[in-house]
Amino acid sequence: MKDVMTFLNGVLVNNNRPWFQENKDLYNKAQNRIYAMAEQLISGISKFDASIKNLSVSDCTYRIYRDIRFSPDKRPYKTHMGIYVCPFGKKSGLAGYYLHFEGDGAEYIGCNGLFTGLWNPDKDTLKSIREDICYDGDAFVDAINKAGNFILDTSNSLTKNPKDFPSQHKHDILLRLKQYNLVQKLPEGMLYSDHLIEWALEEFKTSLEFNNLLNKAAMFVRENKFS
Repeated sequence: MKDVMTFLNGVLVNNNRPWFQENKDLYNKAQNRIYAMAEQLISGISKFDASIKNLSVSDCTYRIYRDIRFSPDKRPYKTHMGIYVCPFGKKSGLAGYYLHFEGDGAEYIGCNGLFTGLWNPDKDTLKSIREDICYDGDAFVDAINKAGNFILDTSNSLTKNPKDFPSQHKHDILLRLKQYNLVQKLPEGMLYSDHLIEWALEEFKTSLEFNNLLNKAAMFVRENKFS
């Protein structure tokens, strides 16, 4: 991980094309390390979640270049790297497993860690998940509890239950979420550990049931949309 973090810390304070070109070898080393970890994650996750079999590294990794066409922030490069393993690849709109790294002091997420679930679902998928919560919210609670070292991210929530749903419900907290993520920061010392991927796989495995519930709701929308 040294190459990854050296590059990310460098680009955080030197986010410009001349520095990047001068340090292209460092970037390539960091990228190759991310690619190697992606291969390990795909292989390991597929052993407990068959829905992500046959994914390639490119299905699960991202470009370092920012899209600045319509942004007031003209910094050309991202200051984070991540691997997102989910059914049909990162653009599918389905729940999955995300390993994230960013430069020291970067504010993209604010930590290195594991994230599992569904970020920014479209409105139809969000409605489908909420309907399932109304029907059997206890299943979601049980799934969250099974992912014992993860914390439910409630930072992006409505202040009251959404329109067309009960104004009061046993699982108000879940109904009000705009996205469904479980979060776990990397423990101290794990970032540079030889057992990072092994540890991540064990932790991700505990969130399988949570992702299955989300993807059941998401696939219902997907199948009806394309039927």
